[in-house]
Amino acid sequence: MPTEPILLEIAICTHNNAALLEKTLETLARQKHSPEPKWSVLVVDNASTDGTPAVVDRFIAGGRIPALRRVREAEQGLVPARLRAVQETTAPWLAFVDDDCLLSDSWVENALSFIESHWSCGAFGGIVRLDWEVPPPPWVKRYGYAFAEQEHGDSDALREWLVGAGLVLNRAALERSGWPSRQYLSDRKGALLLSGGDMEMVLRIRAAGYQLWYTPDCVIRHHIPARRTTLEYLLRINYGLGISQTWCDLLVWNRPYSSFLKQGLAAVVTGYLRSVKNLLRFALSKRRLEELRIDLSFTNGRLAGLRQIFRLNRGRRGEVLGCARTPVTGAT
Repeated sequence: MPTEPILLEIAICTHNNAALLEKTLETLARQKHSPEPKWSVLVVDNASTDGTPAVVDRFIAGGRIPALRRVREAEQGLVPARLRAVQETTAPWLAFVDDDCLLSDSWVENALSFIESHWSCGAFGGIVRLDWEVPPPPWVKRYGYAFAEQEHGDSDALREWLVGAGLVLNRAALERSGWPSRQYLSDRKGALLLSGGDMEMVLRIRAAGYQLWYTPDCVIRHHIPARRTTLEYLLRINYGLGISQTWCDLLVWNRPYSSFLKQGLAAVVTGYLRSVKNLLRFALSKRRLEELRIDLSFTNGRLAGLRQIFRLNRGRRGEVLGCARTPVTGAT
């Protein structure tokens, strides 16, 4: 009998995170599938120096994950790792699962079902719930967006954007967006906590005329170690998020560059004024000082992003400006 075609390839980009990668692979080993599965798994070892190869090789030898394989990408950074995953795979759908994401036992089965019923959509993602290593301070939970938290109800729904954890992409849509040929935004690279790479992909797919969907049937638990719940970490990641937000604003801007600068500066001023207001509220014991510093860090990041964009030469700026603006025509 002919072999079932692979519809979905799951890519795990990992850098020096062998212990958590092992847990992620274990959840993939528990997935329900038919004797001829329609999915496979690729681990992109992004310049790791720990036991990552040995962990993956043990699962390959165990044979519990369909067609599991490993490639090494020497250039460190999430964007080059994801690009390598695109180049090394051929299935019509590609999922990016982080090396600290724990998939529900029916995640793959439900993803394949959603693909069958939404074949022409550009991308989709599911529930991402935070799995704290230790209970964090209550104020940390207010920054779920910094940890890719995503939950938009109990029904399938169209979305304007999606988080990168568990993001499933239509290869045709990704290729039509131009992202595999040219990437503009940076993403995680070692200690550099940027997060614009996944946002660029979904925004450019949407700009290419495709719909973005959320489905509650694909559930992931995103493991958050204690070291990522410190004030220092939240300051760093919100600074990076501020930079990424400014660049994403440039990608979708549909007016002249001068109006983008005015709007960006207005957003920064508004952010600083909000910080002053919140400082007064802090004096009245209505907010914690940690939250004020985190919000200020985000605004500082937005200003840093504006400075980066201002330094671009005119040709590069014109290339990026509005390259992911929402299409006027109806979406696919």
